[in-house]
Amino acid sequence: MKSTILKCLLLFFLPLTGLAISFEKIPVERDLNSAKWQFRKKANNYWLPAKVPGTVHTDLFANNKIPDPFYGNNEKQLQWIENEDWEYRTVFPISAKEIGQPHIELQFDGLDTYANVYVNDSLVLSADNMFRSWNVDVKKYVHEGKNKLLVVFESAVRKGKAEAAKLSYVLPGDEKVFTRKAQYQYGWDWGPRFVTCGIWKNVKLITWNELKVNKVQFIQDSIINETAYTRFEFNLVSDFDGEVTLSDYFSIPIPGTSRRIKCFERAMLKKGINNVTLHCEIPKAILWWCNGMGMPYLYQMQLQLNKGDFVLYKGIKDVGLRTIELIQDKDSIGKSFYFKLNGVPVFMKGANYIPSDNFLPRTAKYQYQEIVRNAVDANMNMLRVWGGGVYADDAFYDACDKNGILVWQDFMFACAMYPGDDHFVNNVAAEVIDQVECLRNHPSIALWCGNNEVDEGWKNWGWQKQFKYSEKDSTTIAQNNAALFNYLINDLVKLHDGTRPYWPSSPSIGWGHKESLLEGDSHYWGVWWGMEPFENYEKKVGRFVSEYGFQGMPSMNTMYKYGAFKTKQKGLIHEDEYVSDFYGHRIDSTIFKAHQKHPSGYQTIAEYMKRSYKVPHKLEDYIYVSQVLQAEGMRIAIEAHRRAKPYCMGTLYWQMNDCWPVTSWSSLDYYNNWKASFYHVKRSYKDVIISVEEKQDSCNIFVVSDLTKNENGELTMELFDLKGKLLFSKTTHGVITANSSVVFCRFDKSLIKNYNINDLVLKCSLKSTDNYISDAYCTHYFTSVKNLNLQKPNISVTFDYCEQVQCFTLETDVVAKNVFNFIEGESVNLSDNYFDLLPGERKNIYLPRMSGVKNFKKKIVVKSLIDTY
Repeated sequence: MKSTILKCLLLFFLPLTGLAISFEKIPVERDLNSAKWQFRKKANNYWLPAKVPGTVHTDLFANNKIPDPFYGNNEKQLQWIENEDWEYRTVFPISAKEIGQPHIELQFDGLDTYANVYVNDSLVLSADNMFRSWNVDVKKYVHEGKNKLLVVFESAVRKGKAEAAKLSYVLPGDEKVFTRKAQYQYGWDWGPRFVTCGIWKNVKLITWNELKVNKVQFIQDSIINETAYTRFEFNLVSDFDGEVTLSDYFSIPIPGTSRRIKCFERAMLKKGINNVTLHCEIPKAILWWCNGMGMPYLYQMQLQLNKGDFVLYKGIKDVGLRTIELIQDKDSIGKSFYFKLNGVPVFMKGANYIPSDNFLPRTAKYQYQEIVRNAVDANMNMLRVWGGGVYADDAFYDACDKNGILVWQDFMFACAMYPGDDHFVNNVAAEVIDQVECLRNHPSIALWCGNNEVDEGWKNWGWQKQFKYSEKDSTTIAQNNAALFNYLINDLVKLHDGTRPYWPSSPSIGWGHKESLLEGDSHYWGVWWGMEPFENYEKKVGRFVSEYGFQGMPSMNTMYKYGAFKTKQKGLIHEDEYVSDFYGHRIDSTIFKAHQKHPSGYQTIAEYMKRSYKVPHKLEDYIYVSQVLQAEGMRIAIEAHRRAKPYCMGTLYWQMNDCWPVTSWSSLDYYNNWKASFYHVKRSYKDVIISVEEKQDSCNIFVVSDLTKNENGELTMELFDLKGKLLFSKTTHGVITANSSVVFCRFDKSLIKNYNINDLVLKCSLKSTDNYISDAYCTHYFTSVKNLNLQKPNISVTFDYCEQVQCFTLETDVVAKNVFNFIEGESVNLSDNYFDLLPGERKNIYLPRMSGVKNFKKKIVVKSLIDTY
């Protein structure tokens, strides 16, 4: 297993200063983002200040040339921007030292999308893909002193339409499918249409001589007897023939020591492109685990490449040791679909992530970290990067690595059919190589997926009939997409990664077919699109449910921000706003329509609300109940999926977040406010949950555990009336079986035959009698919520049980349904919310640390469902 040229030297208490050599010939990167950039509509006489990275829409807004794109119905007024060509320019200096270097390169990490780049009036680059990085040697075009840089963007809409006109048939997806550009920018059923352009990622000037490292790939070959056998593959370009040394230093995590290990090799280079390898053995390897399974341990590797006494390259790589497998074994029902992490089957709990903004450059690093932190707080272990958006920012994947969030990574194709001409295919191939090589070192990447709903759309959405394809055209379209997703991308993933599974299209079978529940991943949209009842979530459970969802309205505060309400002379309409006005004036208003992209979204919410809840009269209450409705639907679905373990081994709801303020399927709104559904998700994704499955004569009380060890536990069932009187109690002892879903006990429904079911609630709580302290708890009602004879609760708020952080404690005299706490005038995500509270319980609610809320005791407002009656 050991290379003959491998030298692994254990070093004890090696100071970091000992790693550096004083002579360096490392390539120098200079950031051009901070240069004085300007932009204009092509052929305009005047230039305006611009920001890089940025977009034309945000630059126009910053210069007061357009109103806020997200406010009111401004979206419609700004569609002219997509049809124009735009120019960006700056001047950058070249020093005498830089001009003396043999290589001077200009690198754009992202150009959106059709761009011609000129240096000192010479065309040096033509770009046509938002998802690729572009590097060009400009040595012969620059001179010492000031140099001009001009980037001319052509309208992606016009370019796409011109390409579409070349075909004798129409492809589903209109002009966007011809552009390698974020598809959601053309509008979606949760997002606006802002087809923008600009320098949306960093711009760099790179000077170097002798050697430049293009790519470094970390590969884990095997782990034998706790020793990890790994290697780094360097792809580099050299200006010389000769020997170099490669080395790597990293910490050995032994408590109380600063022990470090060094790996060292020599390699002979030739002028031109070289591929060289550094092998490294890691003793007592610590594995990387996802959230809930263990620590996501990262080794920090400090890589160095020397030529004699000169350092030609230094780099730091965080790497995780782990294996990931997608298991699809035939069984008596169909075929499994689940992930093994380090040989352990893992039930995936998570959500679909869409871009955080329509104007991507204004999403800051901390906001990507916040998305991942929210996922951790909600007990998730996987996020799916959806294929209609963009490959996420480095900060997102870094945060996933550090927090143990696995990533289902789509390639950027969604809900359409794509062309198959040579230029398009070659462009896609270059994009796939770029992205795979960029992301493959992240331990969080679990799966490469070819697209979102392309196969489903072709087979199930009636496109052949809609577009009246001839047999020849239909065959051509199908073959082009099969070649793209089944062969080209598959082959490129294997060639440039080869350590992760590839899945051609999500879902593999449409939700209208019974086979979709027997194998592969499924997108179940019978609820919402099919108007099926929430109870069908319990009947339609797939092997891995990668999409399902229900809409909930954002908070009143969010609606105020985008101008949903009229104003009065003395302020905004609030308490006196009624649902009759909401239906008659608000939903039909252009602003409400502009911020609800589903054509019948509000009507669908209203229909489901009437089925399960008493429809409130006040607008504020209606918004609250819409969120409770969404949360209840997600709870039913998630619990059904988890109860079905190991038949079902994954649940990723649609959708985690928003790209603008809108009524949508999100559980976090655009301003990162947690909707009711996110609190329910947090509870439903805990390591151990109790879930009640109601049958005709009894209720099965499931205990679902994602723990890796068995625990002994006791489960207590208590039957109350809604006034809080205890009618029945029983405790059952048993084993909380690791990594399983089992019926722990049963509740005999004969116990309720003498009571009015509209007056009852069953409370189940679980305690571990071993090491694991569980707060698993659930409430179950025997009828629809709208039928419950809820009593008006007296909910007390006290501040006597808070330590170190701001918090408050709630108690109630009768059963309080969906208790909602908020702090007036503040946007704060509390530790828990929208929960049921029973007499005898004390509920502590914590504010986030560093919340900045002052005098919160005077601002707390508590309401429950009965307050909407």
